[in-house]
Amino acid sequence: MNISRNEQRVLHVLALGGYIDHARNGRKIEAVLCVTRDGLILSDCTLPVFRRLRQKRLIASEGGGPYRISRLGRLSVRAQLDNQG
Repeated sequence: MNISRNEQRVLHVLALGGYIDHARNGRKIEAVLCVTRDGLILSDCTLPVFRRLRQKRLIASEGGGPYRISRLGRLSVRAQLDNQG
């Protein structure tokens, strides 16, 4: 499966315990915010990146909560060094 660099960054943050908070307008999601486990915001997570990750089923939401990485997403993410020194 081809996963872009921005999608890899978002998946890596989610694999480390982050989540994607979303805002709805009716049934349609119109804004997303990717939050790391430390509470920082990842700017690489845009609405088109979010939609591609959801379409590929790499992220999922349970019970209307924030989106987190799915099992398929965990298997698809490439290993990266954690630069938190």
